[in-house]
Amino acid sequence: MSPNVKGALFALIAFGVFSTHDVFVKFLGGIYSPIQIVFFSVLLSFPLATVMLMRDATPGTLVPVHPWWLALRTGAAVVTGVSAFYAFSVLPLAQTYAILFASPLLITVLAIPVLGEKVRLRRWLAVLVGLAGVLVVLRPGQTELSLGHLAALSAAICGSVASIVVRKIGSEERPVVMLLYPMVVNFVVMACALPFVYQPMPIEHLGMLGITAVFAWIASRFVIAAYQVGEAAIIAPMQYSQIIWATGFGLLFFDEVVDQATMIGAGIIICSGLYIVLRESRSGTSENTPVLRTRSRSETGTTPRVSMVMRLAGKTPPRQE
Repeated sequence: MSPNVKGALFALIAFGVFSTHDVFVKFLGGIYSPIQIVFFSVLLSFPLATVMLMRDATPGTLVPVHPWWLALRTGAAVVTGVSAFYAFSVLPLAQTYAILFASPLLITVLAIPVLGEKVRLRRWLAVLVGLAGVLVVLRPGQTELSLGHLAALSAAICGSVASIVVRKIGSEERPVVMLLYPMVVNFVVMACALPFVYQPMPIEHLGMLGITAVFAWIASRFVIAAYQVGEAAIIAPMQYSQIIWATGFGLLFFDEVVDQATMIGAGIIICSGLYIVLRESRSGTSENTPVLRTRSRSETGTTPRVSMVMRLAGKTPPRQE
């Protein structure tokens, strides 16, 4: 088995596990507020995050080098977490994924002012086509746009902001700082809001939240393994396999049937995202390759980010920083 095939297989397993994680989020979201789900997700992720943090032997403090950029990333991650969890709870899984798949398009646009990236005509056309795909999914004027659609769009936008900030300051900030701040702030903010929405949870539901934390950790480990053995241009597109899992899980567990507009729109978004990935992978086309360097799903501040874990473990080659 070639390294790229092995890496792709690891990535497919990772995103299958991520999709299973989202099934639990959707089930619990039908009962509890996303604030409560995010709070306990962060709480139960801290033990795993602590183990990862213990591996950081880099001397220094937890004072950020770029406090304002880190504040922007942290705020964006908090909004992404609540928004994504709410979207999963009220929208069909496949529709939520289709909207979240717009992140590479938004990262491409944000890379211009933040990273000084030069985006030429072909990538601009890919972005515009992908955004048209988002409109196909949303169907403004034909269907009523709900708070769930707004939440999914917010998650895509804020997740892209968090990712691009990592590209901006990642080479100067300690990984432990960028990993810890979003989780701590998410915990504090959700704890302050929790008394207004809290509902008692039976032990089996707490167990489900524990399972989601473990699944997120397992999926992250598989993503790391994928990038260790395979090329980024091969691994990155594997995230789109989640639409297949979403279609199957939605039908099996929630009686969701994917409508034609969602499938067409998702296909347009995925094709444009794949084109951007392929363009960035070609030498000389992109100076920063911001989409290729976004190694996992949108930053939610509920679990450690894959790229941060890779840097903590010293497994990220210099060319990927």
